[in-house]
Formats: sequence, C-alpha cells, structure tokens
Amino acid sequence: MTADTVRDQRTADVPVTEDPARDHRRREALATALGYAAMVAVLVMVALPLYWMVMTSFKDRPDVYTMPVTWWPGTFHPENYSEATTSVPFWTFLRNSVIITGVLAVVKFGLGVFSAYGLVFLRFPGKNLVFLGIIAALMVPNQITVISNYALVAEWGWRNSFHGIIVPLAGVAFGTFLMRNHFLSIPTEIIEAARMDGAGHFRLLWRVVLPVSGPTMVAFAIITVVTEWNEYLWPFLMADDASVAPLPIGLTQLQNNDGLTNWGPVMAGTVLTMLPILVVFLVLQRHMIKGLTSGAVKG
Repeated sequence: MTADTVRDQRTADVPVTEDPARDHRRREALATALGYAAMVAVLVMVALPLYWMVMTSFKDRPDVYTMPVTWWPGTFHPENYSEATTSVPFWTFLRNSVIITGVLAVVKFGLGVFSAYGLVFLRFPGKNLVFLGIIAALMVPNQITVISNYALVAEWGWRNSFHGIIVPLAGVAFGTFLMRNHFLSIPTEIIEAARMDGAGHFRLLWRVVLPVSGPTMVAFAIITVVTEWNEYLWPFLMADDASVAPLPIGLTQLQNNDGLTNWGPVMAGTVLTMLPILVVFLVLQRHMIKGLTSGAVKG
C-alpha cells in the first residue's frame, strides 16, 4: 500500500464538519423567519377584530346577519353613523367621557408623580410601610370595593354626579408603583449634583427628575387615559341618566333589547368611541419616541 493510498484512506475516515459560520447564519435566518411569523400572527389577531368592526359599521341589518359571513359590505350604509349619533345623546356622552377622563388623568398623573417622588427622595418614618400598602392595593381588584364605595357615595349624596364618579376612581397605586421604580433607576450622580447646586425638592423634580422620565410618564399617561376612557362598571352604578354617563354606558343604549340588535349603528358608535383614544395614542407615541432619543444620560 503506497503512502498516497494511506493518506487518502485517513482523509476519508475523518468526519466532515459543516462550517460554523454557515450554521450561525442558518440559525439567524430561522430565528428571523419565526419572528416575522409571530409578528404577522399577532397583527392578524389584533387587526382582524378591528377590520370586522369597521366593516360592520357600514353594513345594513340584513347584511350583518347574512350566512355565511361576509367580510365586505354588499352596499355601504354610512347612515349607521348618523343613527348612532342621533338615536342616543351621543355628543353628551362624549362630553362626559372627556370630562371624566381628563380630570382623572390629571389627578392620577399628579398624585402618582408626587407620591413616587416622596417615596424615593424624601425621608420619613414608615416609608416602607406606605409602599407595602401601595403594593397591597395593587393586589385588590376594584370590584371588591364597589359595594363599600357605593354605600359611602350614596350616603354623601354624590350619586349621578361627576365627583361621585371621579373621586372613587382617583386612586394611583399603579402609577405610584410605576413612577417610583423609574425614579429609583435615575443615576444618583445626577441627583447629588443637583443638590450640590442648591436645588430644592421642587426644582429637583421639575428640572432634573421629570426631564429624564419622559418615556415612563408617557406610558403612565397612555395607560391612565385608556383605562379611564373605557371604565364601565363604576359609572354604570353612579349615572342615572345621560347628564353624567360616559360613552361606554351610552353604547349600551344603542342595542335593541326587545328584538334583533342592529349592529351597524352599534359598531359605528364603537368606531367613533375608539377614534379619540387612537388620536391620543398617536400623539403620545411621538413624544415617547422623542423622549427615548433625547432623554438619554450621557457620561
């Protein structure tokens, strides 16, 4: 057996390994494909109900109940929007929602920021117990306190009034928890430098803490506005008529409980109810991106 034959035999016995770089590229391509597939699936799950709602708002009654289901109106029926705004005092409901949501957003935002600042930057006895109380409040569902709140508000004579709706909803346990955790993440060097420059608590809050808290404040604002805009149970218990009832209560009046509900006007009212929140989200999203890009701390 020649030397070349022996060398060829040894080479044939050695297992051929694939290129590690090629394997890495394959894994990256697979991960990217799975990521896009997941995003498409989530997009379909979110967009499909919205598409159905918008299309149904342009259908007439027979088109809504057609079987099999139609995903496009046979004939567009924009009169659903006029019916949604005229068959019930829609604009009164809209005004009430703006008042309730606006007041609650301002009150919750202010209380959340100030209480979180006190828990982080102030020293007082029992601070940890106060924070534990806030954590405990987060664990208690709002529905548990409905009976006691209702009895108290009714005793004070606040039923069917804005303050009867707003005051019991003004708790800020979540906002305090969120802002406190963010304030704790602010570098201590910035706080110490501001204090060495003679900054008091209000100057420290307005000139140092809040300017670097833009994204968290926007997230807090979005969550608060969406939550209060969609609040249904407590306003339903407090409002006796359309004078203080918000939009979620008004939408239920579009349903015909005596017969077959005409879902066209109901969906039209739902679309009109959703639009203000969509506008608020788009505006705040722009500021969120601005805060993420300009609020970074540079060393």
